[in-house]
This record gives sequence, C-alpha cells and structure tokens, in this order.
Amino acid sequence: MKFTLFQMEDQRVLAKGVFERLGTDSPNLIYKRPDGFKFEGVIKVPDHVGAFKEICAKLVDPENGVIKSLSEIGAIGHRVLHGGEKITAPVLVDDKIKAVIRECFPLGPLHNPANLAGIEACEAAMPGVPNVAVFDTQFHQTMPPEAYLYAIPYEYYTKYAIRKYGFHGTSHHYVTLATAKFLGRKIEDTNIITCHLGNGCSMAAIKNGKVIDTTMGLTPLEGLMMGTRAGDMDPAAVVRMIELGSTPREVDTILNKKSGLFGVGGIGTGDMRDMLDAEEKGNEQASLAIKMFVRRIVKYIGAYYVLIGGPEAIAFTGGIGEFSRPIRRRIMAGLSALNIRLDEARNEACFGKQGVISTDDSAWKAIVMPTDEELMIAKNTESIVSK
Repeated sequence: MKFTLFQMEDQRVLAKGVFERLGTDSPNLIYKRPDGFKFEGVIKVPDHVGAFKEICAKLVDPENGVIKSLSEIGAIGHRVLHGGEKITAPVLVDDKIKAVIRECFPLGPLHNPANLAGIEACEAAMPGVPNVAVFDTQFHQTMPPEAYLYAIPYEYYTKYAIRKYGFHGTSHHYVTLATAKFLGRKIEDTNIITCHLGNGCSMAAIKNGKVIDTTMGLTPLEGLMMGTRAGDMDPAAVVRMIELGSTPREVDTILNKKSGLFGVGGIGTGDMRDMLDAEEKGNEQASLAIKMFVRRIVKYIGAYYVLIGGPEAIAFTGGIGEFSRPIRRRIMAGLSALNIRLDEARNEACFGKQGVISTDDSAWKAIVMPTDEELMIAKNTESIVSK
C-alpha cells in the first residue's frame, strides 16, 4: 500500500511511504517526510484496513506526524488498474463503481482485487471521506477502434470485451501535460511520443493531446520488452508452450514474471542497471537482452512517428527513461533516419531531471520528463471532489 499526502494549494508533499509485504509475517512500514525524517519498521497488521489505520496514525502522530487531525484530509485518490470500457475518467467511488471494478477482475486479476481492497480499507478507516478512483486505462480510451481492436472474431470483443486498453495511463497523461507546458504548446496542439521505461515499459502516440495508439494491450503484457514481461510475441508460441507441457497459468506466470530482461539476460535479475554491469563485464547474453530491449523501442518510435505524422518531441520517463543515460544513448542512435541526434553533454546532465537531450539542429526534440503519477492522481481527485 503506497501513499502520498499532498497539500493541494501548492501541490506540496507532506509525507509519503509504503506498507510492504502485507499478508506476510513481517509487514514493513516506511514513512518519510520531505525534511529527511524516516521511519521504517515491522508492524503487525492483519490486512489492508489495519495497514491504512497504521499509516493514518503516523500522519497524526504528535511527534512525527504532519497533520493534527484526520479531518484535515479532504479526499483520497486511488490508482485502479482496469475500468474496462465503462469508465473513461476519474470517478467518485460508490457501490456502482465498485461493482465495475469487480466486473474487471478477470481483466486485471492481480491488481483490481487489491485496488478494491485499498478503497474499502480507506472507507472503513475514514468513513465519510470521499474516495476517487483514477484508472490506469482511462487516458488511452481516445484510441480509435482500428487501434484498439484485435483481428480476431468480432464477437470476442462484443461478448467478452477482449481488446487493447493500454496502461501506465496516469504516467502518460502527466508526461503529456508536462511536456506540452515545457514546449510552450496548448495541449490540443501537442503531438508527441511518450516513452515510459522502467520495470514495466510502455509507449503512447499522442496526437493533438490525445492517445491514438499505445503499446500495452488487454493486459500490461503486450508491447515492449520489460523487466520480467515478454512483450510482443507470436501467439502460436504460447500454444506451443502449452503443448510442451506447461499449463495456461504457468505460461501466464512465465510471460509476466520470468521473461523480458530477466528471462533473456540470464543473470538472475531484470534490473537494467544489473544488465548493463553484466554486459560491461563481457556477458554476451546480457548484451543480447539489452539489444532486444532497445530494438523494440526504436521500432515503435518509428511506427508512432508515422502514425502521428511527425511529432514535436519524444519524452522519456520512468526509472530507465529518466536515469539510464546509456539506454537513452542507444535508443537515440537508432533514430538517425528520423533526423534526430543525441547531444552527449545534455544526456549526461539529465539524470532524473527535466531537459532536452537532442541537438539543436535536430528536426524534433528528445526530452527527459520525470513523471509524477501520485500528483496526477491527486489533481484528478481534487477536480472530482471540487465540482
């Protein structure tokens, strides 16, 4: 259970942290303030409700808290993975919205149940405080049917809602708004490619401020190669894996948790930093994994460049996009045909901070744009409860 408390008048972070390893024998709470104070320790809690109560206790603690009373909290925003086609904007949570979240359990079996548990934990601990759901899929719902439909019998869409939805929407939305502001453009005049690279990776083609295509699909598995996810592959390979003896559930686990950089690199981790270190020491398998990772990204940039009709910029975000200078360098090296080049000095200077990393004579810009999904959720929450 991750949390951030904002003072929305100036969008200032008052406290943040995470309650990790819930459901185990050693649930661990990390609570931090911007002034450097940090608490970390094992606190026995039975469930998400207990975890949220402990978080609240830290926020109002007389010595280390940041507010005097929980009554100062005006609303709670929640990241929810999947809203299907029924929810395409932030919404105030009520019984109908919770029913939709439950309906989408089959589309997000790992995330939606936990997301609903978080909402109900907050309702139990702070009755009467508005809860707002912000869906990871919502920003991508401007895609046209030719972008989101799969070329399978149409009834799979009409009966079972099998289609591309896209994810990381909160991040792509924040980065789109921030990049438009950085470029000095109105959002409706903004044409960019957003590139969220981390353990999970996705890209979006933004035309006139709206998503026209994105790499993730029915689930977050489609698209780019990721830390542990396979990304695009021939569906017949899945059938073959089952024929070779794996169950559908086992194949799902392999493709989501044992593939990507982790599966190809062979070094026991899917972390790009470890992969680059292994490559530097001569590990050819790690080097192959990195080449595959970069190639997918370059391929999608080329496709999205054409779909958009020539964007003004590509925005790199996420843990790899913001902090990995070597990966940005390799991606940019593959884009010379699109008349964009890397400025080495600028790339070195941009480590987790906003800035242009392309040369001045490039036809369009490459930008590093740190994401802030928590602030985006807070803004969306404020916009709903202030209506």
